[in-house]
Amino acid sequence: MADGLATKKVSEAITRTLPFLRRYARAVTGSQQRGDEWVRLCAEVVLQQPDLIANSEDTKLGVFTLFHRLRQPFGTLDEQADGQGVSGRLKESLTEMAPMQRQVLLLTVLEGFTVNDAAVILGVDVDTAERSLQDARRELQRVASVRVLVIEDEAVIALDVADIVRNAGHEVVGIAANEKAAIELAKKHSPHLVLADIQLRGADSGISAVKEIMRAMSVPVIFVTGYPERLLTGTQLEPAFVISKPFDPDLLRAAIAQALDTVSI
Repeated sequence: MADGLATKKVSEAITRTLPFLRRYARAVTGSQQRGDEWVRLCAEVVLQQPDLIANSEDTKLGVFTLFHRLRQPFGTLDEQADGQGVSGRLKESLTEMAPMQRQVLLLTVLEGFTVNDAAVILGVDVDTAERSLQDARRELQRVASVRVLVIEDEAVIALDVADIVRNAGHEVVGIAANEKAAIELAKKHSPHLVLADIQLRGADSGISAVKEIMRAMSVPVIFVTGYPERLLTGTQLEPAFVISKPFDPDLLRAAIAQALDTVSI
């Protein structure tokens, strides 16, 4: 009975972790499909062999570490595919972040791990992880200026987001508070990137607005939500990047750089 209860608790903890692993995997690979395939493999292994993370004090840390152990022999295939993602005039000027830099940045800024945790997950020493993080932050400054459409109905948040986008060197082509305005601004300005809240005023939805926009153009999307695990379910439109409210400027800058670096434009 005790073993069964312990197994159930481990299973529940893993289930809670999977949406965040899915978000991370998609960001690292730049692909919803490839990211989900790696997460599926990791979930199958850990459920069949829970002892692989049994010695970890934190389930999330254990699952992310196992994810990288499984992916390590083949991860370069994803990175090579990612490098072919950006086309056109942006290709030459977008950041060419090394895999280690990208991974440490995402683990710390997106997923909230410490640098020490990131070192454990990636199987490197702390000094290497720290250097990679500093190099990644410098690389963020090299991202080309792009046109960004912000979809957000809270005025204060929208202005804060717009300031972060502009301070990162990008152009805000418009701020939309509802679906109709978002669609009209997208058609008018053809943005390189859409940054959208999920829940807008009244019955309007950022997801619905993005779906309509993507019928007319191919554009990378970053969704902002207070509940990322509700979006990463596999049942609806799911972008490679989902960031949580509240967020810090570094997280948004990293999300913009990564979304542009891994999605064809």
